Amino acid sequence: MAGLPCKSPTPAHRITTQPSPYNQIMPNTTLPDAADAESPLKPAELQVLRAQYEKESSDGAYISLQTKFNLAWGLIKSSSRPDQQEGVTLLSEIFRASPDRRRECLYYLALGNYKLGNYGEARRYNDSLLEMEEGNLQALSLRELVEERVAREGVLGVAIVGGLAAAAAVGVGFLVRGAQRKR
Repeated sequence: MAGLPCKSPTPAHRITTQPSPYNQIMPNTTLPDAADAESPLKPAELQVLRAQYEKESSDGAYISLQTKFNLAWGLIKSSSRPDQQEGVTLLSEIFRASPDRRRECLYYLALGNYKLGNYGEARRYNDSLLEMEEGNLQALSLRELVEERVAREGVLGVAIVGGLAAAAAVGVGFLVRGAQRKR
């Protein structure tokens, strides 16, 4: 399965884990790095994707999987949380409805959930992709990012809980001291 073209919005995005004939023509023929998802499309670019989706939807015709995928991809890249959630929803629909597109959806579902802070879901989708392609460098990189974020937020959470506990102890100390002075 390695080397199959990814039907992403741009031809430079393809799923590969092994050298592919595409690599000779287009050097960047792998899944986009997670950093790519951090750079949102321009509003006009996202609007083009949304307009195509709405056109197909309003015609009463079938919305093509490619149109739905393109919009989901653009929404996941967005810096707007509601857009990211909509993108994950669209990708989930594609994942369920089209078994032949599941493989390419896994990475984007992992990426979308990572951006939303749903690290357990991101890890689950990413691990599913890594079960299929254990050498997928982008999925391995995303795994690292997820683990780093979980560790960082875990340390931050412990620090916050520790700070709250210290503040509560100081507050109780003041209450006890105040009660002792009233006697």
